[in-house]
Amino acid sequence: MITRKSIREIEKMQKAGDLLVACHKEIARMIKPGITTKEIDSFVEKFLAEHGATPEQKGFNDYPYATCASVNDEICHGFPREEKLIDGDIVTIDMVVNLNGGLADSAWTYKVGTLDEEGEKLLEVSKTSLYKGIEQARVGNRIGDIGHAIQTYAEGEGFSVVRDFTGHGIGPTIHEDPHIPHFGLPNKGTRLKDGMVITIEPMINEGSWQSKMDTNNWTARTVDKGRSAQYEHTVVITKDGPLLITDQDR
Repeated sequence: MITRKSIREIEKMQKAGDLLVACHKEIARMIKPGITTKEIDSFVEKFLAEHGATPEQKGFNDYPYATCASVNDEICHGFPREEKLIDGDIVTIDMVVNLNGGLADSAWTYKVGTLDEEGEKLLEVSKTSLYKGIEQARVGNRIGDIGHAIQTYAEGEGFSVVRDFTGHGIGPTIHEDPHIPHFGLPNKGTRLKDGMVITIEPMINEGSWQSKMDTNNWTARTVDKGRSAQYEHTVVITKDGPLLITDQDR
């Protein structure tokens, strides 16, 4: 069932979003060669606890960590680990914050040290594709308009769009209807209405869009070892246009 949020619910989600943004900004300062994603995960758990919040995905379907930390060819749901990041890596940190029952979800891909030209383009196109999708997140549009905008842009730039993982509704639980594919046809799918809250989170690959699952049954990676990047915002559909409650530039 698709729910539309009240003003009070959105205000609570916005506070969670503000805290999530503050956490991501701290992570951006931490990212450098030599740090481990386990250290980042420990920081996030401590940071949230100090601000009265909890990592919503920890324990969700028995997921054991506060963050997902996906490196290079890992598409999503990478486990934090003790292996040090090295110069030229890319790492996506994805988290869901629960602050007094309000949820916010955002992923961000960071470069570690100096990145090659192809990697820089991957990150630029991935981030731009997110905002291409957000532009379509308007009352009266359909879900297919979001995916079509992302797919046509990313593929036009020579990249592929992951099909196996999608955005979703959020609040009061972590994953709700509707699913938000990052590919598809315009004018298709559920119509967007004022008060809906969704995530838009395209995963963009250098090579093939297909994924394969690691033995931990969580981590998905590219089938051809191409790198994958992801940027995600939690978006409120409003009569005045999309509202980003995880906006890092506000």
